[in-house]
Amino acid sequence: MNKQQLIEAIANEVDVTKATAASCLDAFINTVTKVLKKKGEVRLVGFGTFTSAKRKATTGRNPQTGAAIKIPASVQPKFKPGKALKDALN
Repeated sequence: MNKQQLIEAIANEVDVTKATAASCLDAFINTVTKVLKKKGEVRLVGFGTFTSAKRKATTGRNPQTGAAIKIPASVQPKFKPGKALKDALN
């Protein structure tokens, strides 16, 4: 499912226009992004938790040449599914 299909599904589920659904989805994405940038977490009980985690700088290998390359430290988004979501899939 891509973003447009998700917007359409949300619009149909709650009986609003696609523009309203798109604006709500964009607001959700922007809010989660802002919270993660501040090293916070977004916890949606039953669905899951969005967090950010630091990754250390590491040394990797270029698969074509075998030369060592430095992989810089970074902050990565993480998602841990909640129990209700896990149960719904199994």
